[in-house]
Amino acid sequence: MAVLHRALFTWFIALLFLILLVLRLDGKAQWNWFIIFIPLWLFDVILLAYIGFNMLIHCKNGYDRNEMTMLRKVCFLVATIFKLVFEILVCVRFQYKQTLSLYIVAGPAWALLLMAIGETSRSLFNLLFP
Repeated sequence: MAVLHRALFTWFIALLFLILLVLRLDGKAQWNWFIIFIPLWLFDVILLAYIGFNMLIHCKNGYDRNEMTMLRKVCFLVATIFKLVFEILVCVRFQYKQTLSLYIVAGPAWALLLMAIGETSRSLFNLLFP
């Protein structure tokens, strides 16, 4: 799939999620929170399949055409899983009022942000000091 198609699909999924979220928050629809997050979960499943397929191809060939290491692909996989867990915990928190602590719900998001800071710092360091 071309980069343009991936970008358009991502924007479409985000738009669909935001429309469902606004309908729920505005009181026009009383759907379950798990239904509201279905577009994001669909995107996560496709993303996990894409990462898994690329990891399998890397293992089969022994190299990657984009010169991306297997460790970086595993980091992408872990980041996607953190995002998925965060979405599930947010749904549980909203649907079943006050059953989970906010610290537990935000834990995967903080871990994801720390991973993003680490990856950005590593990339900048490699760029500045080759």
